[in-house]
Amino acid sequence: MSIISNLGIIMKNKKLTYEDLQHISQVAPDTIARAKDGRIATCKLATLEKLASALDVDICQLFSYAKEEDLSS
Repeated sequence: MSIISNLGIIMKNKKLTYEDLQHISQVAPDTIARAKDGRIATCKLATLEKLASALDVDICQLFSYAKEEDLSS
């Protein structure tokens, strides 16, 4: 199963830049960039809570899951 980041879509829909989200969430821009690009291997729940709160979404909306066969289609 693969984890897919929805952060970029949410940021785009809310017209937020990395700098905007960093300022609102108090999460480092490089952490936001890694989360957005799916390059983040681990993340504290507190960080996800900050991002979700800043974006006014539930934590579960930040990421979605896809089965491997869904990715090859």
